[in-house]
Amino acid sequence: MTYSVLVSTSSFIDTPGDHVKRLQDTGWEVVKARGPLNEDQLLSYIGDGNRFDAFLCGEDDFNGKVLKAASPRAKVISKYGVGLDKIDLPEAEKLGIRVTNTPGVNHTTVTELTFGLLLSLTRCIPEQNAMVHKGEWRRQTGRELAGKTLGILGFGRVGKEVAKRAMAFGMNVRVFNTSWSAQHTAYLEHLSKVFSDSLFNEYPPVVQRAPRDEDVFPHVDFLSVHMSLTKDNQSFLNRRRLAMCKRGVYIVNVSRGALVDQRAMADSIKSGQVAGYGADVLDPEPVQQDNPLLGLHNVHLTPHVGSRTYESVVRQGSAAVDNIIRALQGAPAVKAQTA
Repeated sequence: MTYSVLVSTSSFIDTPGDHVKRLQDTGWEVVKARGPLNEDQLLSYIGDGNRFDAFLCGEDDFNGKVLKAASPRAKVISKYGVGLDKIDLPEAEKLGIRVTNTPGVNHTTVTELTFGLLLSLTRCIPEQNAMVHKGEWRRQTGRELAGKTLGILGFGRVGKEVAKRAMAFGMNVRVFNTSWSAQHTAYLEHLSKVFSDSLFNEYPPVVQRAPRDEDVFPHVDFLSVHMSLTKDNQSFLNRRRLAMCKRGVYIVNVSRGALVDQRAMADSIKSGQVAGYGADVLDPEPVQQDNPLLGLHNVHLTPHVGSRTYESVVRQGSAAVDNIIRALQGAPAVKAQTA
């Protein structure tokens, strides 16, 4: 049977690899659209004929109106990545549209960008690169990560990888997660054991849990955001929480732009409360010219490329295609994961 699939994630489209061949080999109709697509754009592609059996999507706006337009033909929305905040999950379930995602394929890539942003901020890499290219030789003094404390908000796959790499840098780690389990405790204990080796004696790293978010902010030099976005944590980093931070904190967000009150962040940068902000995500996306963060000193921004490496694209894309194939073939449903 021939199915029709709309592919709207640009990294899948732009990056050659086995994921593309896997989809081509199905013989299905594949329509490509460069996302993220908003409601009007999705409705335009869907049209009046319930055109697609499946969607392979990124950060597209699959709200209730779009889902109703896509049904009854649509059988699956295969999220390329993990975050499901742009998909109306209750409405999808009501309409019988299966939603899948690809956990466990991009946490390494996102973690590496986290440290890219941390080092970019603390060593002023973009600014000094620009000066040298202009023929200037004015050196700026940066800051070390070793011996400092990193606060991690959200302790899923990415948060755990960030903790591990931070300790390898000689950083202390303080972790907050909205829920806590024996598995979280076991992971912290394992980290403590591994990094107690004499190899790390110069900067012996310590990792501990913060039971409340307010137990993080006053005690850390760096803060890294890895929470899943929900209706309950919009603007989680607001004025109140930013004011609780140690003055001169550096903050990185590679999760979701809406977790941060961007106006409050801009004001905190201007006042010096926050020394630097690195973000791979904004709200809304793509970036709007009136975003308050644009043009500010020591604000380093990337266009949501945390999972966009050749290695990760192939892993994510292949997993997303496999999810579509299984769903359309009637394989047992696997519940989408959010961490």
